[in-house]
Amino acid sequence: MTGATIGPPLRSTYRHGDLRRALLEAGIELARRGGPDAVVLREATRRAGVVPNAAYRHFASRWELLQAVRSAALSALAVAMEAELATLPRGTNPGEFARASLRAIGTAYLRFAQEETGLFRTAFAVPDETRGAAVPAKAGNSGLNPFQLLGGALDRLVEVGALPRERRAGAEYLAWSAVRGLAILLTDGPLRGLTPAERDAIGQRLLDMVEKGL
Repeated sequence: MTGATIGPPLRSTYRHGDLRRALLEAGIELARRGGPDAVVLREATRRAGVVPNAAYRHFASRWELLQAVRSAALSALAVAMEAELATLPRGTNPGEFARASLRAIGTAYLRFAQEETGLFRTAFAVPDETRGAAVPAKAGNSGLNPFQLLGGALDRLVEVGALPRERRAGAEYLAWSAVRGLAILLTDGPLRGLTPAERDAIGQRLLDMVEKGL
């Protein structure tokens, strides 16, 4: 008997929506393990246990699946940011809370990049273009996406007088660029070898710099 490829048993039926969800979950796991290049439609169908042609009613191409996985990764990042914000004590004064909110956003971003590197790479590896495909929301539980959560933290700084109103425009891009730069150095660059304590320390110093620089 010749050798045969061993894989999950093929399923011929799915309830409405189940196959799309199964394919998306397979794509997310592929991204988690290997980043955006690992998100391949044929492999996602194999993991979902269906023949490749069954996927095309839900994802007409690898690009559409990748966009859906990207949106899910952005949503996961937003949820991580919300979770970090939820740890902040509400009894602090507005100025302290506003500053802590900005730091929480940056801390969650850096942690997500290091703990979910595959999803982090996927979230920012492709343009924000759906080409007509229906994709899940990119937002967290609050309905805000990561960029909007950062904007909200900056708005709070303006409200408490910690960030001059005339310097608010475009501040998201400056803060995001700085934190993303460090995230790349920690995940793919020369800072990969730092210990966890060293990573935390340099991350907090960067957030100090961002806050003072704004």
